[in-house]
Amino acid sequence: MIKVKLNNGAVKEIQRGENLTTLAKCISGRLYKEAVAGEVNGKVVGLTTELHDGDEVNILKFEDEKGAEVYRHTAAHIMAYAVKRLYKDVKLAIGPSIENGFYYDFDMDYKLSENDFNKIEEEMKKIIKEAHPIERFELKREEAIKYMEEKGEKYKIELINDLPEDEIISFYRMGDFVDLCAGPHLANTKMVKAIKLMSVAGAYWRGDEKREMLKRIYATAFPKQSMLQDYLEFIEEAKRRDHRKLGKELKLFAIMDEGPGFPFILPKGMILKNKIIDFWKKIHEKCGYVEVETPIILNRHLWETSGHWDHYRENMYALKIDDEDYAIKPMNCPGGMLIYRSEVHSYRDLPIRSAELGRVHRHELSGALHGLMRVRSFVQDDAHIFMLPEQIKDEIVGVIELIDEIYSAFGFQYNIKLSTRPDDSIGSIEDWNMAESALKEALDHIGKEYVINEGDGAFYGPKIDFDLKDSLGRTWQCGTIQLDFQLPQRFDLSYIGKDGEKHKPIVIHRAILGSLERFMGILIEHFEGKFPAWIAPVQVKVLPISDKYNEYCNSIVDRLKESGIRVEIDSRAEKIGYKIREARNERVPYIIIAGEKEAQDGVVSLRSRENGDEGNVSIEQFIDRILQDIEKKR
Repeated sequence: MIKVKLNNGAVKEIQRGENLTTLAKCISGRLYKEAVAGEVNGKVVGLTTELHDGDEVNILKFEDEKGAEVYRHTAAHIMAYAVKRLYKDVKLAIGPSIENGFYYDFDMDYKLSENDFNKIEEEMKKIIKEAHPIERFELKREEAIKYMEEKGEKYKIELINDLPEDEIISFYRMGDFVDLCAGPHLANTKMVKAIKLMSVAGAYWRGDEKREMLKRIYATAFPKQSMLQDYLEFIEEAKRRDHRKLGKELKLFAIMDEGPGFPFILPKGMILKNKIIDFWKKIHEKCGYVEVETPIILNRHLWETSGHWDHYRENMYALKIDDEDYAIKPMNCPGGMLIYRSEVHSYRDLPIRSAELGRVHRHELSGALHGLMRVRSFVQDDAHIFMLPEQIKDEIVGVIELIDEIYSAFGFQYNIKLSTRPDDSIGSIEDWNMAESALKEALDHIGKEYVINEGDGAFYGPKIDFDLKDSLGRTWQCGTIQLDFQLPQRFDLSYIGKDGEKHKPIVIHRAILGSLERFMGILIEHFEGKFPAWIAPVQVKVLPISDKYNEYCNSIVDRLKESGIRVEIDSRAEKIGYKIREARNERVPYIIIAGEKEAQDGVVSLRSRENGDEGNVSIEQFIDRILQDIEKKR
């Protein structure tokens, strides 16, 4: 007998030679049915993995993120198997699991379209029904290359050649289908229950636009048909809220062929953007920030000093000025360092909270561009806080409270994750340990729940990321707090301490909205274009029943404008029912209708987006109401 320790701390005694499947069955019948993979001593493995004395074990279900990854990775192999059966000339590339699904890239001459999805899905269902065991085997490098050469899989050969010399070359077999893969996988194809192909797109091999264009099939899989149906309904709701569709309908922004990835913000979109900026500036001024602006183009020496030229060069736009290398800034930070360095500071000056709404440019592959969510040019709401070591905790707590106030104003909930030292980090381990401890201490102090995201920090320091949760339950990474011990050293920043000597300040890099354009896209989808009155581009639409009442309605418009309310009048010679429908489609918070009775009584007929027809009210009552909405950011 051997003993293994479960993730809840319990110790289980099992027969020597038993695997995760038998352990799950031993724990409970339900767990046995729902288990998809496991973790043994922190490593994700398949259910057929043999256990040993002293192992620490966690049985994974589909509900676990790592379990879903294994489940969908297996579904990706099943899809590749099906495509191989149907299209004999196909060459396999890669097929990972992704959030909410998976994809596989294929090199094939056949012009694949969504019309082929039913055929592929039926073949996948056959493979699932055939209940193939999924078996792992390993080959030496030379044998693995020869094996893939025999199958004509050139992309797999390239992947093998790129693996480290000491890497184990593993494969997984189901039926007569074999794929190069590190795994792990489900134990049997029959464990996959519900699958759906979602879309097909082009994708460059290894993301390199100079390489082969492949066909990428996106799909998803769930252990229950009901779960798949819920997900498909969620997708339909997301389509209705797609910010690209609503942005066009509501005339907020446009993406032109002349500037892919460089959005054009239209007049109504500028109102939305400026209202967000006005709020941002007001709350930062209240919290003791000063505002600065740094140049968009700076020379190569600056980016070498900051480390971006070595660590971020492929994402930067470079140019020459007077035969010298320059780059369009991808980040505001180095310019912020220069502003601090431009004058002498005392310890009495710190902390200095310096904020910038700075436009940055980052090169994104054309296939990655997506409306306002993924662009090549955007405004980032950066701030840099220069401080003493003893001020770290209070300043981080202050930033977290500021982030909470801003997100709450828009009605967002959020999750927090702490990202630690990555492999390409710069600076000493001691500095990194101190920085990570400071962030943990601040998070623990405010009592916010958070998760550790190992190895995902910036190259110059650890960070706290804030993921917004929208009305569909989706998360968007927006806010970030990065603690930096490195740039102050690289830029030779200093302050005069109490002892009269020079010392290095510590810097917090932080953004709250992140990309302002992306935040607008999130808001559009979160509210489905039905913005709260305080940020709505048009707050009130005035509709005369006929042109006889245009004069009365224009007087209402004038009174609203005098009160600072954003208002439009629809005086077209159209039926009132048509104009009401048009105003509702524009998602205006309030609609005012006026005809003979309203003009005689000096009132308006009010319709609100929330309550529908509310009857007649005086214009004074309405103005008071909407101003309350705006002031309280309802």
